[in-house]
Amino acid sequence: MQLYGLRRGAPCGMGDLSALAQCCISAAGASADAVAINPLHAGFAALPERYSPYAPSSRLFLNPLYADPAVQFGQAAVDWAVAALGAGESLQALEARSEIDWITLTPLRYAILRWLWERSEALLPRAALDDCAAFRARGGTALHAHACYEAIQAQRLADSANGMNHNPAPDWHCWPVTLRSPGDAAVAAFAQAHADEVAYHAFLQWIAADGMARAQRAARAAGMAVGIVSDLAVGADPGGSQAWTRQQEILAGFHAGAPPDLYNPLGQDWGVAVFSPRGLRRRGYAAFLEMLRANLAHAGGLRIDHVLGLARMWLVPAGAPASEGAYLRYPLQDMLRLVALESWRHRAIIIGENLGTVPPELNAVLSARGVLGIDVLWFQREECAPAEAAQADRRVPAPVPDTVPDTVPAFLPPAAWPPDAVATTSTHDLPTVTGWWAGRDLAWRDRLHLLAPGETLEALQAGRARERGALWQALCEAGLCSGAVPGPAHTPLDAVLAWLGTARTAMRLVPLEDLLGEAEQPNLPGTTSVHPNWQRRLDADVRALFDTPAVRARADALRGGRHGARHPPPRA
Repeated sequence: MQLYGLRRGAPCGMGDLSALAQCCISAAGASADAVAINPLHAGFAALPERYSPYAPSSRLFLNPLYADPAVQFGQAAVDWAVAALGAGESLQALEARSEIDWITLTPLRYAILRWLWERSEALLPRAALDDCAAFRARGGTALHAHACYEAIQAQRLADSANGMNHNPAPDWHCWPVTLRSPGDAAVAAFAQAHADEVAYHAFLQWIAADGMARAQRAARAAGMAVGIVSDLAVGADPGGSQAWTRQQEILAGFHAGAPPDLYNPLGQDWGVAVFSPRGLRRRGYAAFLEMLRANLAHAGGLRIDHVLGLARMWLVPAGAPASEGAYLRYPLQDMLRLVALESWRHRAIIIGENLGTVPPELNAVLSARGVLGIDVLWFQREECAPAEAAQADRRVPAPVPDTVPDTVPAFLPPAAWPPDAVATTSTHDLPTVTGWWAGRDLAWRDRLHLLAPGETLEALQAGRARERGALWQALCEAGLCSGAVPGPAHTPLDAVLAWLGTARTAMRLVPLEDLLGEAEQPNLPGTTSVHPNWQRRLDADVRALFDTPAVRARADALRGGRHGARHPPPRA
């Protein structure tokens, strides 16, 4: 689920870590063993427009916007802060929206956090203050550097707004040369002169980390075998905190991306920087290890986005089209050994998002290390032509065809899907079951001019109708449906989830949007405007999410409980 999209009955404007804890408790009541979330990496406190969870400032720290300060300060103190700031009506209006207004909400939430911070000595009990101090001491150089980065960036943007700085670029590459490394004397002087600001940003990390730890404890206490499965983004903003602090290990001048494929015929440039394989080796993989440990600190599992990046990465020169990228190889075995070691140390499962153009040997290597892949409904098809057989991987969509074929590959029954994986209907980058059945993803691609040369919406919708027929036939053969194929407005969602429930994979995972029957997907890759990426909120209150008959029935179906026939529970 997308944490920011949850509601918990409080005027927060977005889902927070208290909503995550409540979601875990609610899901555990429906016999779920895990709740997988979007990345909660640190964003840019001074740049609210940069809200994508997959383009963070740093993958070492958390986004304080997800913190619920009422946990530490009490709701009365938070209400006092809201009243003092005159923010009550604004928060109510933001909470009522169907999409998050990050530009308005971000400074408002930070204003509340700052108000509480400035009065923390009076409002927090001594035990909480001591815990915050201990957290800062444990964070050491890395936490101090991140706090300095946030404080410097905020100061420079504020000076620009006041006419004191004529170079307002937030990217640290454009800062004065004396501030371009956390080890510079000028950075130390800044930290000393702005000690309160640095301490404030360290406090924000404490309050967020404490909330994350409480959510995982709530999940395990509610009976979950795994609890929270965190998400590790493939890279970080090249102008952000992690790139600033780990310059010797970050590859400059290139962005990670993906070559053209079925869903993105123009290719993708994700705009994020990734590690340099040579830099990692030279420095003993220290930056990779600290990142793994940070993301496993308060989780029972970790999903590694684009796990192919441990073997090879499609790199796009900055400013070039995504199609002009090239692959760079990485030390796969070294990195997988470290992943396995940290998984064992933290007693956490590892899921590798192995979708895309996958080298034929990668899945076997991941399986040998105990890394679960991802089996996505849309890609689990039977091979029906030599060209498709040549795709060389079971989880890769076929190449973009010149024309829509008259026949489509049959859907592979979930019981026959590869078992060393997580079975799921969809991902945040792909259509929901309802959206796929209705062709919403195709309509969006047409609206945003993302169709490949020669493609038309009419031809694509005709092809989707044939795909619906193929899925319907599979459901009928499984004894879950009968009769004529329903139209685009009548999705057989319950049957699809019951079908997924027959998978013999170690874990079955379903997007919250599919449990609720939502038509829209969280993100449409290749878009930065019009489509509300990372903004949609769900209408359901998380506290009663699994109390509705429809959601409970779908959860039962997903567990394989149809007609009382239950498969053994998933193993953690």
